[in-house]
Amino acid sequence: MSQGPRRVQLAAGFVLHQRPFRDSSLIVEIFTREHGRMSSFARAARGPRSRFRGLQPFQPLLLSWSGRGDAPQLTGAEPDGAPCTLPAGQLLSAFYLNELLVRLTAQHDPHPELFDLYARTLSALAEQSRAETALRSFERQLLELLGFGIDLQHEAGGQPVQATAHYRFRAGSGLWCTESVADSYSGRMLLLLADEQPIDDPQLLRQARALMRAAIDHCLEGHELATRRVARSIARLERSA
Repeated sequence: MSQGPRRVQLAAGFVLHQRPFRDSSLIVEIFTREHGRMSSFARAARGPRSRFRGLQPFQPLLLSWSGRGDAPQLTGAEPDGAPCTLPAGQLLSAFYLNELLVRLTAQHDPHPELFDLYARTLSALAEQSRAETALRSFERQLLELLGFGIDLQHEAGGQPVQATAHYRFRAGSGLWCTESVADSYSGRMLLLLADEQPIDDPQLLRQARALMRAAIDHCLEGHELATRRVARSIARLERSA
């Protein structure tokens, strides 16, 4: 006897990405707390009378769907609490979070802790309070939850990281103490990042950004993120202006 269509009602989730499908429908990448990331179809979602007008990224939603396959059909989307209002200056950072989730998580693999981390990071971006620290914390915890974490408190040989020392990072093997300050990471920055403490020094923030980028690039296996290309284009326009 064949199994009937699976129905899920009012699952907490977010929209990560969407693109047009056929005349008026959408293919929507969603990220839910209990069911993980998945592709779904929202039929007749682009008309003026669509019931999916609230299907927007960064907004906490209650999502319903039905279907047997890996890409079910969305049947409902309604707000889940207060909307998240992101400042224009933080939108690219929020899209960066979404792209990381699409690129690095497997479909239908629930990560409740990662879902909660994502929601907290969006709230931090909305408040613009230590937004950069929130991004670095998200990157670090994302890698840890997916099994690619970096031990920021110990060298590859097991010795504790010292705040006054400098280190190099080798993807896949960890941190190595170095006498050279150039192109290295401050032990103080590593310990602050490990303890999720605010990083106020601009130089240490740049180091933290470079370290997390190196670790994430290793996981991406040579594929470039679209949000990084956009960020470079914006930076060129700002310099020319």
